[in-house]
Amino acid sequence: MRNLILSIIGILLIIGSYFFAKRLIANKTKPKPVPAKVVKTVFVDTVKNGTVPIVIPANGSLVAKRRVELYAEVQGVFKPGKTLFKPGQSYGQGETLIRIDADEYYASVQSAKSNLYNSIAAIMPDLRLDFPEIYPKWQSYLNGFDLNKSTPKLPDMSSEKENYFITGRGIVSSYYSVKNLEQRLVKYHIRAPFSGILTEALVTEGSLIRSGQKLGEFIDPSVYEMEVALSKTYANLLKVGEQVTLSNLEHTQTYSGVISRVNGSIDATTQTITAFVEVKHDNLKEGLYLEANLNAKEETNAIEIDRNLLLESEQVYIVRDSVLDVTDVKPVYFSETKVVLKGVRDGSIILSKPVPGAYAGMLVKPFQENAQQETTETGSTTPQND
Repeated sequence: MRNLILSIIGILLIIGSYFFAKRLIANKTKPKPVPAKVVKTVFVDTVKNGTVPIVIPANGSLVAKRRVELYAEVQGVFKPGKTLFKPGQSYGQGETLIRIDADEYYASVQSAKSNLYNSIAAIMPDLRLDFPEIYPKWQSYLNGFDLNKSTPKLPDMSSEKENYFITGRGIVSSYYSVKNLEQRLVKYHIRAPFSGILTEALVTEGSLIRSGQKLGEFIDPSVYEMEVALSKTYANLLKVGEQVTLSNLEHTQTYSGVISRVNGSIDATTQTITAFVEVKHDNLKEGLYLEANLNAKEETNAIEIDRNLLLESEQVYIVRDSVLDVTDVKPVYFSETKVVLKGVRDGSIILSKPVPGAYAGMLVKPFQENAQQETTETGSTTPQND
Protein backbone atom coordinates (compact mmCIF):
# COMPACT_ATOMS: atom_id res chain seq x y z
CA MET A 1 0.00 0.00 0.00
CA ARG A 2 2.82 2.33 0.84
CA ASN A 3 4.55 1.64 -2.46
CA LEU A 4 1.33 2.43 -4.33
CA ILE A 5 1.02 5.82 -2.67
CA LEU A 6 4.64 6.72 -3.43
CA SER A 7 4.15 5.72 -7.07
CA ILE A 8 1.07 7.93 -7.43
CA ILE A 9 2.92 10.93 -5.89
CA GLY A 10 5.86 10.42 -8.26
CA ILE A 11 3.55 10.32 -11.30
CA LEU A 12 1.85 13.55 -10.17
CA LEU A 13 5.23 15.29 -9.73
CA ILE A 14 6.28 14.26 -13.23
CA ILE A 15 3.03 15.57 -14.74
CA GLY A 16 3.34 18.88 -12.80
CA SER A 17 6.93 19.37 -13.87
CA TYR A 18 5.90 18.87 -17.51
CA PHE A 19 3.23 21.53 -17.45
CA PHE A 20 5.47 23.97 -15.49
CA ALA A 21 8.28 23.58 -18.04
CA LYS A 22 5.83 24.09 -20.89
CA ARG A 23 4.60 27.34 -19.33
CA LEU A 24 8.13 28.64 -18.90
CA ILE A 25 8.91 27.96 -22.56
CA ALA A 26 5.75 29.78 -23.63
CA ASN A 27 6.64 32.88 -21.57
CA LYS A 28 10.19 32.94 -22.95
CA THR A 29 9.08 33.16 -26.55
CA LYS A 30 6.58 35.98 -25.81
CA PRO A 31 7.83 39.28 -27.43
CA LYS A 32 8.88 42.06 -25.09
CA PRO A 33 6.77 45.26 -25.15
CA VAL A 34 8.33 48.09 -27.17
CA PRO A 35 8.48 51.36 -25.14
CA ALA A 36 6.57 54.22 -26.69
CA LYS A 37 8.64 57.05 -28.15
CA VAL A 38 8.47 60.27 -26.10
CA VAL A 39 8.54 63.49 -28.14
CA LYS A 40 9.07 66.66 -26.11
CA THR A 41 7.55 69.96 -27.12
CA VAL A 42 10.14 72.75 -27.16
CA PHE A 43 10.16 76.51 -27.73
CA VAL A 44 12.28 77.54 -30.69
CA ASP A 45 13.42 80.64 -32.59
CA THR A 46 14.70 81.09 -36.12
CA VAL A 47 18.15 82.68 -36.26
CA LYS A 48 18.44 86.00 -38.05
CA ASN A 49 21.86 87.58 -37.66
CA GLY A 50 22.04 91.35 -37.37
CA THR A 51 23.69 94.22 -35.52
CA VAL A 52 23.61 93.75 -31.75
CA PRO A 53 24.48 96.79 -29.58
CA ILE A 54 26.74 95.84 -26.68
CA VAL A 55 25.53 97.68 -23.58
CA ILE A 56 27.79 97.69 -20.52
CA PRO A 57 25.89 97.88 -17.21
CA ALA A 58 27.43 99.96 -14.42
CA ASN A 59 26.27 101.57 -11.21
CA GLY A 60 27.34 104.16 -8.70
CA SER A 61 26.31 107.09 -6.51
CA LEU A 62 25.82 110.67 -7.65
CA VAL A 63 28.26 113.33 -6.55
CA ALA A 64 27.89 117.05 -7.23
CA LYS A 65 30.24 118.11 -10.01
CA ARG A 66 30.94 121.42 -8.27
CA ARG A 67 31.43 121.10 -4.51
CA VAL A 68 33.41 123.10 -1.97
CA GLU A 69 34.56 122.10 1.49
CA LEU A 70 34.51 125.21 3.66
CA TYR A 71 37.48 125.79 5.98
CA ALA A 72 38.39 128.75 8.16
CA GLU A 73 41.73 130.47 7.52
CA VAL A 74 41.28 132.96 10.36
CA GLN A 75 40.02 132.88 13.94
CA GLY A 76 37.06 134.69 15.42
CA VAL A 77 33.43 134.54 16.52
CA PHE A 78 30.80 133.50 13.99
CA LYS A 79 28.51 136.52 13.62
CA PRO A 80 24.81 136.02 12.66
CA GLY A 81 23.82 136.90 9.10
CA LYS A 82 20.66 137.34 7.02
CA THR A 83 20.24 133.60 6.50
CA LEU A 84 20.89 130.78 8.95
CA PHE A 85 23.92 128.61 8.30
CA LYS A 86 21.99 125.33 8.18
CA PRO A 87 21.99 122.27 5.84
CA GLY A 88 19.57 122.73 2.95
CA GLN A 89 19.93 126.52 2.90
CA SER A 90 20.44 127.87 -0.62
CA TYR A 91 22.75 130.79 -1.46
CA GLY A 92 23.30 132.86 -4.56
CA GLN A 93 26.70 133.45 -6.12
CA GLY A 94 28.68 136.00 -4.08
CA GLU A 95 26.31 135.85 -1.10
CA THR A 96 27.95 135.69 2.33
CA LEU A 97 28.00 132.22 3.83
CA ILE A 98 29.90 132.96 7.04
CA ARG A 99 30.84 136.29 8.58
CA ILE A 100 33.53 136.19 11.28
CA ASP A 101 34.00 139.09 13.70
CA ALA A 102 36.94 141.10 12.30
CA ASP A 103 36.67 144.38 14.22
CA GLU A 104 40.04 144.02 15.93
CA TYR A 105 41.83 142.94 12.77
CA TYR A 106 40.11 145.69 10.75
CA ALA A 107 41.54 148.29 13.13
CA SER A 108 45.07 146.96 12.57
CA VAL A 109 44.55 147.14 8.80
CA GLN A 110 43.39 150.71 9.03
CA SER A 111 46.43 151.57 11.16
CA ALA A 112 48.77 150.12 8.54
CA LYS A 113 46.99 152.01 5.76
CA SER A 114 47.30 155.22 7.76
CA ASN A 115 51.04 154.66 8.23
CA LEU A 116 51.42 154.15 4.48
CA TYR A 117 49.56 157.38 3.81
CA ASN A 118 51.73 159.27 6.28
CA SER A 119 54.92 157.85 4.76
CA ILE A 120 53.92 159.04 1.31
CA ALA A 121 52.85 162.43 2.62
CA ALA A 122 56.22 162.83 4.36
CA ILE A 123 58.18 162.55 1.10
CA MET A 124 56.02 164.95 -0.87
CA PRO A 125 58.13 168.10 -0.05
CA ASP A 126 61.29 166.31 -1.20
CA LEU A 127 59.57 165.16 -4.40
CA ARG A 128 58.45 168.72 -5.11
CA LEU A 129 62.01 170.03 -4.82
CA ASP A 130 64.11 167.14 -6.22
CA PHE A 131 61.66 165.48 -8.66
CA PRO A 132 59.22 168.12 -9.81
CA GLU A 133 58.38 166.07 -12.93
CA ILE A 134 56.93 163.15 -10.89
CA TYR A 135 55.41 165.20 -8.12
CA PRO A 136 51.97 165.59 -9.81
CA LYS A 137 51.29 161.82 -10.11
CA TRP A 138 52.16 161.17 -6.46
CA GLN A 139 50.04 164.13 -5.39
CA SER A 140 47.19 162.68 -7.43
CA TYR A 141 47.73 159.30 -5.71
CA LEU A 142 47.44 160.91 -2.28
CA ASN A 143 44.29 162.75 -3.30
CA GLY A 144 42.68 159.44 -4.35
CA PHE A 145 43.76 157.57 -1.23
CA ASP A 146 40.68 156.58 0.84
CA LEU A 147 41.12 154.72 4.11
CA ASN A 148 37.65 153.18 3.78
CA LYS A 149 38.42 151.63 0.41
CA SER A 150 41.00 149.19 -0.88
CA THR A 151 44.51 150.63 -1.15
CA PRO A 152 45.12 151.77 -4.75
CA LYS A 153 48.09 150.55 -6.72
CA LEU A 154 51.26 152.65 -6.42
CA PRO A 155 52.15 154.85 -9.41
CA ASP A 156 54.52 153.31 -11.94
CA MET A 157 58.18 154.21 -11.49
CA SER A 158 59.41 156.15 -14.55
CA SER A 159 63.14 156.20 -13.70
CA GLU A 160 65.75 154.47 -11.59
CA LYS A 161 66.22 157.59 -9.45
CA GLU A 162 62.53 157.64 -8.61
CA ASN A 163 62.59 153.91 -7.84
CA TYR A 164 65.58 154.25 -5.51
CA PHE A 165 64.08 157.26 -3.77
CA ILE A 166 60.63 155.69 -3.18
CA THR A 167 62.01 152.28 -2.22
CA GLY A 168 64.60 153.79 0.10
CA ARG A 169 61.85 155.49 2.09
CA GLY A 170 60.15 152.10 2.68
CA ILE A 171 57.06 153.05 0.67
CA VAL A 172 57.00 149.89 -1.45
CA SER A 173 57.43 147.48 1.49
CA SER A 174 54.73 149.31 3.46
CA TYR A 175 52.38 149.09 0.47
CA TYR A 176 52.74 145.32 0.12
CA SER A 177 52.34 144.85 3.87
CA VAL A 178 49.03 146.71 3.68
CA LYS A 179 47.88 144.66 0.67
CA ASN A 180 48.73 141.45 2.56
CA LEU A 181 46.64 142.59 5.51
CA GLU A 182 43.76 143.50 3.21
CA GLN A 183 43.85 140.05 1.58
CA ARG A 184 43.64 138.41 4.99
CA LEU A 185 40.80 140.70 6.00
CA VAL A 186 38.74 139.37 3.09
CA LYS A 187 38.96 135.88 4.60
CA TYR A 188 36.76 136.96 7.50
CA HIS A 189 33.88 136.90 5.02
CA ILE A 190 33.35 133.57 3.26
CA ARG A 191 31.18 134.01 0.18
CA ALA A 192 29.46 131.48 -2.10
CA PRO A 193 31.67 130.82 -5.15
CA PHE A 194 28.56 129.83 -7.14
CA SER A 195 24.83 129.47 -6.65
CA GLY A 196 24.14 126.33 -4.67
CA ILE A 197 22.99 124.71 -1.48
CA LEU A 198 24.62 123.97 1.87
CA THR A 199 24.75 120.22 2.52
CA GLU A 200 26.72 120.20 5.77
CA ALA A 201 27.04 122.77 8.56
CA LEU A 202 29.47 122.09 11.41
CA VAL A 203 29.29 125.45 13.19
CA THR A 204 26.52 127.70 14.47
CA GLU A 205 26.18 131.44 14.97
CA GLY A 206 28.03 132.68 18.05
CA SER A 207 30.56 129.85 18.17
CA LEU A 208 34.28 130.46 18.17
CA ILE A 209 35.87 129.50 14.85
CA ARG A 210 39.51 128.45 14.84
CA SER A 211 41.95 128.61 11.97
CA GLY A 212 41.93 125.37 9.94
CA GLN A 213 38.55 124.27 11.26
CA LYS A 214 36.12 122.67 8.80
CA LEU A 215 32.89 124.64 8.61
CA GLY A 216 30.73 122.67 6.17
CA GLU A 217 30.18 121.66 2.54
CA PHE A 218 28.61 123.61 -0.30
CA ILE A 219 27.49 122.11 -3.64
CA ASP A 220 25.90 123.08 -6.94
CA PRO A 221 22.71 120.93 -7.17
CA SER A 222 22.18 121.48 -10.90
CA VAL A 223 24.90 119.15 -12.24
CA TYR A 224 25.92 115.74 -10.90
CA GLU A 225 28.48 113.13 -11.84
CA MET A 226 28.54 109.37 -11.36
CA GLU A 227 31.86 107.55 -11.23
CA VAL A 228 31.80 104.06 -12.75
CA ALA A 229 34.59 101.48 -12.95
CA LEU A 230 34.66 99.31 -16.06
CA SER A 231 36.85 96.48 -17.25
CA LYS A 232 40.01 97.46 -19.14
CA THR A 233 38.55 95.58 -22.14
CA TYR A 234 36.37 98.60 -22.86
CA ALA A 235 39.12 101.20 -22.49
CA ASN A 236 39.19 101.83 -26.26
CA LEU A 237 35.41 101.81 -26.58
CA LEU A 238 34.50 104.61 -24.16
CA LYS A 239 34.26 108.03 -25.81
CA VAL A 240 33.70 111.43 -24.27
CA GLY A 241 30.28 112.74 -25.29
CA GLU A 242 28.71 109.27 -25.56
CA GLN A 243 25.06 109.24 -24.47
CA VAL A 244 24.22 107.13 -21.39
CA THR A 245 20.86 105.98 -20.06
CA LEU A 246 20.52 105.91 -16.27
CA SER A 247 17.73 104.58 -14.05
CA ASN A 248 16.99 104.17 -10.36
CA LEU A 249 17.06 100.79 -8.65
CA GLU A 250 13.30 100.37 -9.03
CA HIS A 251 13.52 101.20 -12.76
CA THR A 252 10.63 103.63 -12.35
CA GLN A 253 12.55 106.70 -13.53
CA THR A 254 15.12 107.11 -16.28
CA TYR A 255 17.58 109.91 -16.92
CA SER A 256 19.81 110.88 -19.82
CA GLY A 257 23.50 111.46 -19.18
CA VAL A 258 26.73 111.86 -21.10
CA ILE A 259 30.30 110.65 -20.54
CA SER A 260 32.14 113.80 -19.49
CA ARG A 261 35.58 112.34 -18.65
CA VAL A 262 37.50 109.08 -18.97
CA ASN A 263 40.52 108.41 -16.78
CA GLY A 264 43.74 108.09 -18.74
CA SER A 265 45.18 105.31 -16.55
CA ILE A 266 44.02 101.82 -15.55
CA ASP A 267 43.86 100.80 -11.91
CA ALA A 268 46.73 98.36 -11.42
CA THR A 269 44.93 96.53 -8.60
CA THR A 270 41.51 95.96 -10.15
CA GLN A 271 42.46 96.34 -13.84
CA THR A 272 39.54 98.70 -14.35
CA ILE A 273 39.21 102.11 -15.96
CA THR A 274 37.18 104.94 -14.45
CA ALA A 275 34.63 106.94 -16.43
CA PHE A 276 32.51 109.85 -15.24
CA VAL A 277 28.90 110.25 -16.36
CA GLU A 278 27.42 113.75 -16.16
CA VAL A 279 23.67 114.03 -15.60
CA LYS A 280 21.27 116.93 -15.00
CA HIS A 281 17.75 116.68 -13.57
CA ASP A 282 15.69 118.51 -10.97
CA ASN A 283 14.75 115.26 -9.16
CA LEU A 284 18.35 114.15 -8.58
CA LYS A 285 20.07 114.43 -5.22
CA GLU A 286 23.64 113.85 -4.15
CA GLY A 287 24.23 110.29 -2.98
CA LEU A 288 21.42 108.81 -5.10
CA TYR A 289 22.33 105.33 -6.36
CA LEU A 290 21.75 104.84 -10.09
CA GLU A 291 22.32 102.18 -12.71
CA ALA A 292 23.83 103.14 -16.06
CA ASN A 293 23.87 101.44 -19.45
CA LEU A 294 26.87 102.48 -21.55
CA ASN A 295 26.73 101.82 -25.29
CA ALA A 296 30.23 100.42 -25.86
CA LYS A 297 30.00 99.25 -29.48
CA GLU A 298 27.85 97.40 -32.02
CA GLU A 299 28.63 93.80 -33.00
CA THR A 300 27.65 92.97 -36.58
CA ASN A 301 26.45 89.59 -37.87
CA ALA A 302 25.58 88.35 -34.36
CA ILE A 303 22.62 87.29 -32.21
CA GLU A 304 21.76 87.67 -28.52
CA ILE A 305 20.31 84.80 -26.43
CA ASP A 306 19.90 83.90 -22.77
CA ARG A 307 23.08 82.75 -21.03
CA ASN A 308 21.46 79.50 -19.83
CA LEU A 309 21.06 78.37 -23.45
CA LEU A 310 24.83 78.35 -23.99
CA LEU A 311 26.53 75.04 -23.12
CA GLU A 312 29.88 74.89 -21.31
CA SER A 313 31.50 73.58 -24.48
CA GLU A 314 30.53 76.85 -26.28
CA GLN A 315 27.72 75.14 -28.20
CA VAL A 316 23.97 75.65 -28.50
CA TYR A 317 21.16 73.24 -29.30
CA ILE A 318 19.54 73.42 -32.73
CA VAL A 319 16.60 71.48 -34.16
CA ARG A 320 17.15 69.42 -37.34
CA ASP A 321 14.30 67.26 -38.65
CA SER A 322 12.62 67.07 -35.21
CA VAL A 323 15.90 65.97 -33.58
CA LEU A 324 18.11 67.99 -31.24
CA ASP A 325 21.66 68.63 -32.37
CA VAL A 326 24.49 70.92 -31.27
CA THR A 327 26.50 73.48 -33.18
CA ASP A 328 29.67 75.40 -32.27
CA VAL A 329 29.35 79.15 -31.60
CA LYS A 330 31.68 82.01 -30.71
CA PRO A 331 30.66 84.10 -27.65
CA VAL A 332 31.81 87.73 -27.96
CA TYR A 333 30.18 89.36 -24.93
CA PHE A 334 28.58 88.20 -21.67
CA SER A 335 26.17 90.21 -19.54
CA GLU A 336 24.38 89.11 -16.38
CA THR A 337 21.55 87.39 -18.28
CA LYS A 338 22.45 87.55 -21.98
CA VAL A 339 25.25 86.46 -24.28
CA VAL A 340 26.13 87.74 -27.75
CA LEU A 341 27.06 84.96 -30.19
CA LYS A 342 28.61 84.78 -33.63
CA GLY A 343 28.92 81.82 -35.98
CA VAL A 344 25.26 80.73 -36.09
CA ARG A 345 23.93 80.46 -39.63
CA ASP A 346 20.83 82.37 -40.67
CA GLY A 347 17.71 80.23 -40.74
CA SER A 348 18.93 77.81 -38.08
CA ILE A 349 16.30 76.82 -35.54
CA ILE A 350 17.60 77.11 -31.98
CA LEU A 351 15.97 76.63 -28.59
CA SER A 352 14.53 79.77 -27.06
CA LYS A 353 14.01 78.17 -23.64
CA PRO A 354 16.14 75.49 -21.95
CA VAL A 355 14.89 71.89 -21.95
CA PRO A 356 15.59 69.78 -18.82
CA GLY A 357 17.60 66.66 -19.66
CA ALA A 358 18.24 67.70 -23.24
CA TYR A 359 20.79 65.74 -25.27
CA ALA A 360 21.90 65.45 -28.88
CA GLY A 361 19.54 63.05 -30.69
CA MET A 362 16.46 63.77 -28.54
CA LEU A 363 13.17 63.77 -30.45
CA VAL A 364 11.43 67.13 -30.13
CA LYS A 365 8.47 68.94 -31.56
CA PRO A 366 8.51 72.74 -31.96
CA PHE A 367 5.74 74.52 -30.10
CA GLN A 368 3.36 76.28 -32.48
CA GLU A 369 1.23 78.78 -30.68
CA ASN A 370 -0.82 79.76 -33.74
CA ALA A 371 -1.76 76.16 -34.51
CA GLN A 372 -2.85 75.61 -30.92
CA GLN A 373 -5.04 78.70 -30.98
CA GLU A 374 -6.65 77.61 -34.27
CA THR A 375 -7.39 74.15 -32.85
CA THR A 376 -8.94 75.64 -29.73
CA GLU A 377 -11.11 78.05 -31.76
CA THR A 378 -12.24 75.28 -34.14
CA GLY A 379 -13.21 72.99 -31.27
CA SER A 380 -15.19 75.68 -29.53
CA THR A 381 -17.23 76.56 -32.65
CA THR A 382 -18.03 73.00 -33.83
CA PRO A 383 -21.85 72.53 -33.79
CA GLN A 384 -23.27 69.64 -31.73
CA ASN A 385 -25.94 67.23 -33.05
CA ASP A 386 -29.11 67.09 -31.06
